[in-house]
Amino acid sequence: MRQDAVTSTPRSLDPRQACPIDPVVDIIFSRWTTPILWTLNSRGRLRFVELKREISTITSKVLTERLRQLERDGLVIRTYHREIPPRVEYEISDLGRTLAPLFATLAEWASVNWEQVEKARATYEAANSAPSVR
Repeated sequence: MRQDAVTSTPRSLDPRQACPIDPVVDIIFSRWTTPILWTLNSRGRLRFVELKREISTITSKVLTERLRQLERDGLVIRTYHREIPPRVEYEISDLGRTLAPLFATLAEWASVNWEQVEKARATYEAANSAPSVR
C-alpha cells in the first residue's frame, strides 16, 4: 500500500474519517477475532474442534462466522482435506502473521499497565456509584 508523503496515511483509507485506522480496528479487534488470530498464531494449524476447545467460551456458530470473515479478509487460510471423514484445518496466513508484533506490543502494554486500568476503574466506580437509599 503506497503512503501519501504529506499525511503518511495509507492511500486506500478514507482521509475524511476521524480515525484513519478505524476500518482496520473493525476487522482486527471485533469480538472473537483477536482470540482466534492469537490462538492460530501461537498454536499453528488447527481443526475447528481444536480451535473451539482452545477458545472455550465461543459458540460454534460464532466461530464459523468469524473464521469465514477472517478467510474473506485474507487473515486465515482454510484447508479442506478430501478424506473420509472430511477434515478442515485453519491456520493464520502470512498477512495475519504480520499482526503478531501488534499483538505482542498490546500484550506487553497489558502486562505493564493493566493494574493501573483496574485501579482507575475501581476509582471511577467508587466515585460514580449511586448512593444507597436507606
